[in-house]
Amino acid sequence: MTARIERVVTAGVVEIDDVEHKVENNTWIVGDDDEVIVIDPARDAEKILEQVGEREILAVICTHGLPDHVGAAIEVAAKDEAVIALHPKDKRIWRQTWEDTWPDIDMEDEGLFAVADTELEVLITPGVSPGGVSLLSESLGVVFTGKTLLADGPGKLGGEYPSLADQLTSIGERLFTLPHETRVLPAHGEESTIGDLEPQFDRWLSGSLTGTLEEPELPLTDGTRASGIKLDLDDD
Repeated sequence: MTARIERVVTAGVVEIDDVEHKVENNTWIVGDDDEVIVIDPARDAEKILEQVGEREILAVICTHGLPDHVGAAIEVAAKDEAVIALHPKDKRIWRQTWEDTWPDIDMEDEGLFAVADTELEVLITPGVSPGGVSLLSESLGVVFTGKTLLADGPGKLGGEYPSLADQLTSIGERLFTLPHETRVLPAHGEESTIGDLEPQFDRWLSGSLTGTLEEPELPLTDGTRASGIKLDLDDD
């Protein structure tokens, strides 16, 4: 049976500099009538599991470890004792949400997950977090980009870019080399395509994202301070 993609939108509040912001998160479900993989299980396990229904969850894949995107991971995975996958460089961020557990699978570049009649290939795309990944399905013509790339450009954290140089490298080398018709399915907001976004890349490189007209300095200010998330931790 042909694999299909379903979107579940959940909402919650993130506090930054003592100001509460309502944030909507995308959880993506890939599979058929029998089995699925859940990508970025955010916030509301009940809503996600309602969408999954009686289908078997083979794996829960986290494109990064940030709290509002992994908050439902344990409960969603528990339905069918599914494995949870995360890049090892985001393990310490994960532990800020789940203190007593670790993910089951350490993702590596070009690793593969299979569900229904499609494969998801892991593309390492750090920037917003050191272990950020994207997931490419060539057969479905889509790439799940997490917080690396959104419909309005590179994703932010706390209103800033934790490591913009790394993020732009990820986008340029791993994402904008994909076919222009590839659908971009991010962790926030609406979908886009590689062809829609790629023409903006030179402007991003020139400094438009930071309000400058020159190449950004390295490293940029860590934008994670306001949200209380530490990215300069060891991988242990």
